[in-house]
Amino acid sequence: MDAKSVDPEKAAAGDVCDADCVMPVRSANPIRARSLIRDNLEKQAGCLNLIHSRMPNIKVFSGTSHPDLAQRIVDRLGIDLGKVVTKKFSNLETCVEIGESVRGEDVYIVQSGSGEINDNLMELLIMINACKIASASRVTAVIPCFPYARQDKKDKLAGSDDNEEAKKLAKKNYDWKFRSRAPISAKLVANMLSVAGADHIITMDLHASQIQGFFDIPVDNLYAEPAVLKWIKENIPEWKNSIIVSPDAGGAKRVTSIADRLNVEFALIHKERKKANEVASMVLVGDVKDKIAILVDDMADTCGTIVHAADRLVEAGATKVYAILTHGIFSGPAISRINNACFEAVVVTNTIPQDGHMRDCPKIQCIDVSMMFAEAVRRTHNGESVSYLFSNVPY
Repeated sequence: MDAKSVDPEKAAAGDVCDADCVMPVRSANPIRARSLIRDNLEKQAGCLNLIHSRMPNIKVFSGTSHPDLAQRIVDRLGIDLGKVVTKKFSNLETCVEIGESVRGEDVYIVQSGSGEINDNLMELLIMINACKIASASRVTAVIPCFPYARQDKKDKLAGSDDNEEAKKLAKKNYDWKFRSRAPISAKLVANMLSVAGADHIITMDLHASQIQGFFDIPVDNLYAEPAVLKWIKENIPEWKNSIIVSPDAGGAKRVTSIADRLNVEFALIHKERKKANEVASMVLVGDVKDKIAILVDDMADTCGTIVHAADRLVEAGATKVYAILTHGIFSGPAISRINNACFEAVVVTNTIPQDGHMRDCPKIQCIDVSMMFAEAVRRTHNGESVSYLFSNVPY
């Protein structure tokens, strides 16, 4: 009997893909040889089923900033979260140990720009570098909330707000006050990620979409807009009598897109700042009388802007005010401001952990966007287009 012959009954049943994949049989006994072939084929079938029961050659690791989102992503993908140990030395240096082989794997690291942002950013850089030098074929940083995104241009006044001499000089020389020495920190973060070894970035609702141009590697900037539209239609019964409002001129493009898809009107509020986190004045452009006002913005930090905007909308005759934000940072007095404001609800996504905020403020509601990141990971891994996610929620 030939060493590579196959059981005719199994071949007829289609259980054998290729006789070349069968190990050579050394037994001279035909019955023994057929038994060895059968055992070998069954082992191979078991291995193939195991491989195809999950996504092959992919590993997803989580940093310490948002493990819940990472777990939701892998649950959606049907795989297990990769093993990683993160700790700090006594001098507060970050130490990361990848607990499994990543050689030749497509690696995704989930780390959001929240909490202790500087520590989390350093942890992400170390994890990327650890995977890269461990021979990972590709390392993708999944950063739901991109850190330092607001420092994307040089627009700060030179000199401190508390420096009276600097103020006097600025008044005398109009051009001088625009010669800013402020850093473009978003570009610095982009360089750090690239140098660490990141091959690809997946993020959501960048504060300025031009930040994608800071990178020399591919960046997929997902949008929360499809999930926001779905939430509005499901949770605001009178949404057809609503008006979408941008709390600043920079968000006009965002609100017009949502208003067009809902077939409702839009408005915007022009604000002027004297210094960071302090709004001097607000001017409403649009008619909100007897309508439900829905404030839409990419992020809220101390919430001074949206609270002032909500008061302005109520003064202008809005019946109800909702706020929908992609990144709910909620630092400083944000929670107390929301509790005391006239919002029906403040809706945020879980790009940043919101459990603590929701306990402290019953007005805060959360939209889960883990399915969008999971689908982006799946499509990226399989070499498929991600643009479907720009206008659809992959439920």
